[in-house]
Amino acid sequence: MADTMQFDLVSPERRLASVEASEVQIPGSEGDMTAMPDHTPTITTLRPGLLRVVANEGTQEYLVTGGFAEITATSASVLAEHAVPRDEVTQDIIDGLLSDANEARDSATADTMDAAVKLAADIAVAADLLGFSARS
Repeated sequence: MADTMQFDLVSPERRLASVEASEVQIPGSEGDMTAMPDHTPTITTLRPGLLRVVANEGTQEYLVTGGFAEITATSASVLAEHAVPRDEVTQDIIDGLLSDANEARDSATADTMDAAVKLAADIAVAADLLGFSARS
């Protein structure tokens, strides 16, 4: 069994990470999951939350909002709709994400209301985990 797996995190704006990781904690839409070397191949969608990467260089964390992860026995690749390293997250970024989520909730139809409410709630939880206010 290998000790590490290749991890890549990419958003439309930039490539955020490409490291050998021992584990990747992913906020999956069906629940949190941890990818490790020799993981069963899986593809999952992401919900807004904190993605954590454990590597020899230390632990890195990122705020992600949507996208998907592809996990194999030797790698984990995350394509995020939006991703920001934890140390770059500001209250303004949180406020913008909450504003967008609340706007989507306010304009949701009956068919999309549950998803819109969940999106806003997930962003608020992520804000709290990061020590920011979910006041938008």
